[in-house]
Amino acid sequence: MLLAERCESERLRQIIKELQRHRFGRRAETLPEDQMLLGLEDVEQVAAYGETAQDVSAPEGREVQAGRRRVNRGALPAHLPRIEVVVDIEDKTCPCCQGELHRIGEDRSERLDLVPAQFRILVTRRPKYACRACEDGVMQAPAPARLIEGGLPTEATVAQVLVSKYADHLPLYRQAQIYARQGIELDRSTLADWVGQAAFHLRPLHERLLGKLRRRPKLFADETTMPVLDPGRGRTKTGQLWAYAADDQPWGGADPPGVAYVYAPDRKADRPIAHLAGFKGILQVDGYAGYGKLAERGDVQLAFCWSHMRRNFYELAAPGPAPIAGEALKHIAEFYAIEKDIRGRSAEERCLVRQQKSRPLAEAFEQWLRAKLALISQKGKLADAIRYALSRWEGLTRFIDDGHIELDNNTVERSIRPITLNRKNAFAGSDGGAEHWAIIASLVETCKLNDVDPLAYLTDALTRIVNGHPNNEIDHLLP
Repeated sequence: MLLAERCESERLRQIIKELQRHRFGRRAETLPEDQMLLGLEDVEQVAAYGETAQDVSAPEGREVQAGRRRVNRGALPAHLPRIEVVVDIEDKTCPCCQGELHRIGEDRSERLDLVPAQFRILVTRRPKYACRACEDGVMQAPAPARLIEGGLPTEATVAQVLVSKYADHLPLYRQAQIYARQGIELDRSTLADWVGQAAFHLRPLHERLLGKLRRRPKLFADETTMPVLDPGRGRTKTGQLWAYAADDQPWGGADPPGVAYVYAPDRKADRPIAHLAGFKGILQVDGYAGYGKLAERGDVQLAFCWSHMRRNFYELAAPGPAPIAGEALKHIAEFYAIEKDIRGRSAEERCLVRQQKSRPLAEAFEQWLRAKLALISQKGKLADAIRYALSRWEGLTRFIDDGHIELDNNTVERSIRPITLNRKNAFAGSDGGAEHWAIIASLVETCKLNDVDPLAYLTDALTRIVNGHPNNEIDHLLP
């Protein structure tokens, strides 16, 4: 009885520590890069302020400051237009002999200049013609196709609204405020209408992108919550945005990376089954049990995520001394050290190294986990963490015999991060709006994965679509 109470007390203490860390501590094991950069920005600002004050007070002044700025300040891209300004002397007469000075060279420097974004109005004129000798008809060139028939924007303007909302995390009302500062009064509902019409035209690209991903032999899958307005209750409901990604770069694959999001109002296991209909191969996922039904059909093998498994032990080790959890982290670190060395090699090489180095580590780690599980209370959080690992061991170790599989699911988690940033600034107004979010975000994030400018891509794609791009050449429009 006393032993049971002690075990329950220890379990409750662990839960309290976990809640305290969740409420007051960091949300991730490492400080997110964006937050870290925010802190570094302030440090660099203070340093620059001090350097400037020192340089201004120094006798050399500007020369000292200019010398420092020449050190590792980056390079300006060659494709940008150059506007040359010649700063010349007024009098080209020698002050000694009064002879004419001749040019012996020049100093050249480049600075990055910015012209603020400007709105302009494209005026389309279509002259009408008629024959003086005939009374039949008037000749006139047909009006060019428009994305928004009878509307104000060009395709480039609509693309800018899409990129600002889904890539730069600017809700439509903030964009309306930006436009208003330049005298362009656009209601948020007008911008929303543009987004909706663009989403309609881009839907075939989203479907095609998801279809091409389903043909790949290896995919990552994950899901995240999506707040959606529920007018009937006067608040938001929680939908789900499912993400399916492919990236063969770690093993030198030739296929381009891509990610497709699909909105669903719930997290039922039937969702990934429907989304991945026809997919056959390896699906790398977290520990969500719903993916198990997909694997039961026999065409899909699940590879589980070591990062998720590691997180369970980290949460136990982070609050204070936890010898077993800390030892588990050391075991896991050995696998990541091997993966770091073989990243970028061919799938065959990765498989060979893993069989030689990772397999003995995995066998030893499994035995260690089972031994420790037998020694500790079965009701504690540590036992839960060990059982989580052992119950998924086949999927966790599947990477050893397949060089195409990664150790974790971080590829798709990185693709979900921009969604979470958008989610902090806005929510979907309806299930339909959440579907539009999935369509456009899929194309924008796939652009990023392939180093394609989303604004240039969407402008080009929308222009081609409204001008009748053939459906049998839809692959040419994918990012």
